[in-house]
Amino acid sequence: MASRRHERTAARQSALQVLYTSEIKGTRPSDLLDSGLVLEDDGKSLSDYAIGLIEGVDEKMLPIDVRLNSTSENWKLNRMPIVDRCILRLATYEMLFVDEVPVSVAINEAVELAKDFGGEDESPRFVNGVLGRIARQLEEDAKDPEAARRREEEALAAYAFPTNEEDSVAEFAGEQPAAEGAVENAPAAEGEDTSADAVSPEEPACAAEEPTCAPEEPVNAGL
Repeated sequence: MASRRHERTAARQSALQVLYTSEIKGTRPSDLLDSGLVLEDDGKSLSDYAIGLIEGVDEKMLPIDVRLNSTSENWKLNRMPIVDRCILRLATYEMLFVDEVPVSVAINEAVELAKDFGGEDESPRFVNGVLGRIARQLEEDAKDPEAARRREEEALAAYAFPTNEEDSVAEFAGEQPAAEGAVENAPAAEGEDTSADAVSPEEPACAAEEPTCAPEEPVNAGL
């Protein structure tokens, strides 16, 4: 079991690198996979779980972003540091669409990624807060599916047609995010923790910084 947890932790790190690179290059994550340039540190192909995460986030990007946009409160997606946004998308995909991964595990792993690779000092707290609100939403959704459906429709409408003029310009004029964090080499994240105490949401607090340069090809997904 410990070995499997370590493998999935490594897979999340690899998936994060690919998602981050896709944002920097302005291409779909699946296109990076198809290019054949995405490899682990040892030159081997990505694990099946890493590929599944990348393809899953790519396929489910709209519902993931709608959920994040409705729960991030003080930070719209286009305003987040790029690496934090990628971590949130990765964890939200697992929370919404990977039944075998407990919600608390997805949150714990995302917080560990934010500690190691987050764009800001407050990234772990920010990521924990957003995912904690999603966890509460999922609990409420299970109790009242009809209310959940209505809320999702409202969130989709708000995402597609933002009422705030600044958000509208950013969403539909292709504005680049105001901040991003660079994914750097760091010790591997700790193993998965299924403790329910992992969900302890805090309010987001991220500062902006200028984007860093894009990584050079070929893409090395190992961190």
